[in-house]
Amino acid sequence: MTMEVRYGASPADIAGMDTQRLRGEFLIEGLFAPGELRFTYTHVDRMIVGGACPTDKALAFGAGDDVGTPNFFDAREMGIANLGGAGSIEVDGVTHELANRDVLYVGRGTGSVTLTSADPANPARFYMNSVPAGADIATRLIRKSESKVIVLGEEARANCRSLAMYIHPEVAPSCLLLMGITDLAHGSVWNTMPPHLHERRMEAYCYFDLPEEDRVIHLMGRPDNTRHLIVANGDIVLSPAWSIHMGAGTGPYAFVWGMTGENQAYNDVDPVPVARLK
Repeated sequence: MTMEVRYGASPADIAGMDTQRLRGEFLIEGLFAPGELRFTYTHVDRMIVGGACPTDKALAFGAGDDVGTPNFFDAREMGIANLGGAGSIEVDGVTHELANRDVLYVGRGTGSVTLTSADPANPARFYMNSVPAGADIATRLIRKSESKVIVLGEEARANCRSLAMYIHPEVAPSCLLLMGITDLAHGSVWNTMPPHLHERRMEAYCYFDLPEEDRVIHLMGRPDNTRHLIVANGDIVLSPAWSIHMGAGTGPYAFVWGMTGENQAYNDVDPVPVARLK
């Protein structure tokens, strides 16, 4: 298990950032290494993002050395989405079977988590978001069929998409974590349209199911001072509360969105008209 640390940045900083530094601050690459468990701790609302790709042996964690508590979950909750082949997650001795696009909510007070793939040749790809929590909520498996799906966008604007809520007050409760998966309709390329800000929450995007030769151009920054990141399959973008977020792909793709902050009001956003962007 490895834990990288990111410290976050002010919106005033990005004006002087070149491509390398912008990627170093806001883009996380290489989380899904075969046979490894990797985490990144960001000081942006203290979210931890993680990736695990178990192959011939299970991957386990639970110690709290990296978060300053005896156990990892003493003051944290987590969502784990399976973006690969079938797998299982054992939480304190209870095993949960996850198919592709299933999500497991892991509550505060958990002791240990063990991640396993059903077939090492087609391994699970477990993507994790963990945030501080102030309440004890029971661990729960949310299957793809149990998510709440909202269809958004317009075909004429190439932004038709299906947004599936998993860890959300309307589906499965948590303390502060929100988590879901968005799929683009065939022929659409734009996500999160119109772009917006949510000053009371940060967000992390994990782009997946993107062909090897394709990329997503993710736009970020202040509305009057935007920047872009070129994102590959399995990359994660950290989006602070002060940044817009939207993207367009050169091919089909999906993404996991995870949020935390002051509230769980999904519609607590400030839309930004595209015509205002600079």
